[in-house]
Amino acid sequence: MLAYVLRSLAQGAVVLVAVAFIAFSMFRFVGDPIANMVGQEASMADREELARRLGLDQPFPIQFLHFLGNALQGDFGISYRQGRPVSALIAERLPATVELAVLSALFATVLGVALGVYAAIRRRGVLANAVMTLSLVGVSLPTFLIGIGLIYVFAVELRWLPSFGRGETVRIGWWTTGLLTWSGLQSLILPVLTLGFFQLTLIMRLVRSEMLEVMRSDFIRFARARGIPARVIEFRHALRNTMIPVVTIAGLQLGSVIAFAIVTETVFQWPGLGALFVNAVQFADVPVMAAYLVFVAFVFVVVNLLTDLAYLALDPRLRAAAPKGAR
Repeated sequence: MLAYVLRSLAQGAVVLVAVAFIAFSMFRFVGDPIANMVGQEASMADREELARRLGLDQPFPIQFLHFLGNALQGDFGISYRQGRPVSALIAERLPATVELAVLSALFATVLGVALGVYAAIRRRGVLANAVMTLSLVGVSLPTFLIGIGLIYVFAVELRWLPSFGRGETVRIGWWTTGLLTWSGLQSLILPVLTLGFFQLTLIMRLVRSEMLEVMRSDFIRFARARGIPARVIEFRHALRNTMIPVVTIAGLQLGSVIAFAIVTETVFQWPGLGALFVNAVQFADVPVMAAYLVFVAFVFVVVNLLTDLAYLALDPRLRAAAPKGAR
């Protein structure tokens, strides 16, 4: 097991370096940060002095090595737009994004598993067919359209929930949370539903298909032949084996929730990392854009490692088939 973890960590480090290089290279062509930071009346000498202070006068390999070395220490440079450390900007926006992503993932996983199991057990029922029809809507509609529809219904027409912002927050150390205030909880509902709806439908359809496949297995037929109650077969035997691939998909979906929260944060004006990245693109703020993509890659690497470990823990066949060095 230790060798497997070390090998995964080494692969993750290679992925992070590759993502950092691609991001840092690609963002050199999105615009001129100097032109966005100074006015048209600035002289050429002023532009050259600003480029020198930002390190933009150095060759690209030197700039990337400086960025990589500083990133290993948690320093992603200074924002071209705001003139503040990028790490401080990320620390300010991180609680909002993590709060939104974790709640969306919990909502999608818990409800998706419950609805998937129900649709598999009662696959010929009217409610199960309605649930599967709704899942097609969730898979087909883009996230921003779902968000706009929820805003129109619950914020514009019914006036039940706020349509933008995070509401009132409480600071606990450096962390800020809206879970401890009524307006914060209200502001979370629509973004969580919007971000988690696609993941919910995906998990629900996966659970249903996997459970139907497991229910056709020989050991389920043998359990029925022995007279074991249907509920025990469905929830102790079938559901346990169904959850093995679901854990893998649900774990990877957590990374995608954080990565694709940009659309939801834009629709609801949510003050998270996604909104920070969108603003950085508009002003060619290369340090912020590169730091954001490195952060997303880091989340995917960590989640993928934890998912693989959970997969090994849940499925004894994988542990038995693994080479000795990986145990």
